[in-house]
Amino acid sequence: MQVLLETIGWIGSLLVIGAYGLISYQKIKSDSLIFQLMNLGGGVLLIINSVYKEAYPFTFINTVWVVIAVSSIIKKKKK
Repeated sequence: MQVLLETIGWIGSLLVIGAYGLISYQKIKSDSLIFQLMNLGGGVLLIINSVYKEAYPFTFINTVWVVIAVSSIIKKKKK
């Protein structure tokens, strides 16, 4: 179980960092669905990992990260 949760954390980290890298190198736009989905997926996986590790400040920041991604996706869908 521990290996699975560590893997989940690493995948989440890669998704969030990958999204940031793609934005930084202007490979995708900040309002693109792929950017928001990468942030959403990465944030959810990091929440799972941080709850397991009882690292609640990281749980909080990733929860905010997910809320921002979800609200952006909803806003984009309404357009």
